Amino acid sequence: MDVDLPEILAEMQAMFAEYERALTTNDVAVLQALFRRDARTLRYGPTENLLGWDAIAAFRAGRSPAGLERSLENTVVTTYGRDFATANTEFLRGGRRGRQSQSWVRFPDEGWRIVAAHVSFMA
Repeated sequence: MDVDLPEILAEMQAMFAEYERALTTNDVAVLQALFRRDARTLRYGPTENLLGWDAIAAFRAGRSPAGLERSLENTVVTTYGRDFATANTEFLRGGRRGRQSQSWVRFPDEGWRIVAAHVSFMA
């Protein structure tokens, strides 16, 4: 298996950057589009376990747009072959350190989509 093929890695870095832009500007439509529309898609957050695209979309639609700015550190995007990738980062928001992980899959009819995500804060 090829790890970090340059063209695939560049695609995923661009997707991760688009996710980050959408997150910090509260672009709900893009955030909802980046998660795979499937009952098996999940997002575990600091205070919520969201199982299925519907739950994730409802969370995004109801979230306050205030205080979403953050800075990233130690971001690692890794691709495995042409259709699977992980993106992991640490972030600082409001004086707190957190971490985020995402699993991305490229689907033939959808393109790159997040199928699993986890966000947590350090103690």
